[in-house]
Amino acid sequence: MSKEENTANRPDNTAFTQQRLPAWQPMLSAGIVIPGFVIIGVAFIGIGVALFVTSQNIQVLEKDYTGIETNSSCFKCTNPRVKNCNCTINFSLDKLFEGPVFVYYGLSNYFQNYRKYGASKDAAQLTGDLAYFTEPSTSCVPYQRDAKDKPIVPCGSIANSMFNDTFKLFQIVNSGNVAVPLDGKGIAWWTDYNIKYRNPTTNPLKNAFNDTVKPIFWPRPAYELDTTNAANNGFINQDFLVWMRRSALPNFRKLYRRITEGEYAKGLPAGDYALVIGYNYPVKAFDGRKKVVFSNVSWMGGKNQFLGIAYLVIGSLCVVMSIVMLIVYAKFKFPDEE
Repeated sequence: MSKEENTANRPDNTAFTQQRLPAWQPMLSAGIVIPGFVIIGVAFIGIGVALFVTSQNIQVLEKDYTGIETNSSCFKCTNPRVKNCNCTINFSLDKLFEGPVFVYYGLSNYFQNYRKYGASKDAAQLTGDLAYFTEPSTSCVPYQRDAKDKPIVPCGSIANSMFNDTFKLFQIVNSGNVAVPLDGKGIAWWTDYNIKYRNPTTNPLKNAFNDTVKPIFWPRPAYELDTTNAANNGFINQDFLVWMRRSALPNFRKLYRRITEGEYAKGLPAGDYALVIGYNYPVKAFDGRKKVVFSNVSWMGGKNQFLGIAYLVIGSLCVVMSIVMLIVYAKFKFPDEE
């Protein structure tokens, strides 16, 4: 290689290409690192205490109603031959259950994150595109068409397995039952209700479902999901939207209703209550369990002790490490400095 070719391949003599740009790097010393660990540790411990105390103050009441136990009031409903079965769970509150109170249903051993299950839906159909009402996507198989080859709307495993137990809450006052109003408005994600899922523009909505059939396990078609509120039907039904947002873990709970109205706006007063359950959803086949959960929330959300404990552990480790580093520094550095 000639001298001219070697010179031509040489990078330009600039600060950037010759790596002469000014740089800065911290000069870590014991006087900086040890106080830094102490400050971080104290801050994390403070946040952890606040989170843990707040979580402890959140009230949670869980009632399992699977009915596997023979002494359960819901045991009779586990028989698949029993239809339209109702069971009642009685419970008492010894103090005010502060509001607003959120009512959830919980399922265990239910894998909504299974890949084929999650893909078993027709996104175009759920946006109200009538072309996919008559020709559902093959991703919905085996819940694409019924035995008579009629298209299923909405199709797919997720929609077909929609949770359909119902709950009615009563306060027992002077041997009488006072209904506690359960508010089901706005329980779904805003993006699901306003963007992701849409109803066809056909009016009335029922006509859009002509020549289609409801999912196999549904008691009613999509346009009759809510018999009390016509605006809460079809693909924008609140309960349907909550169910279609899949859970990442096999044990989960989903929002069912809120208690925010009337004399119960401030919470559930101390006393006796009866929860009447319309038992429809089978879980025995996959060894699952069902429960209803009453909970309130705080500025940090629902009850979550793990977050507070995690902050406390990390903060404590930082403080311990700062002490260890101080001891090591005092033992091996101070004599040299003298």
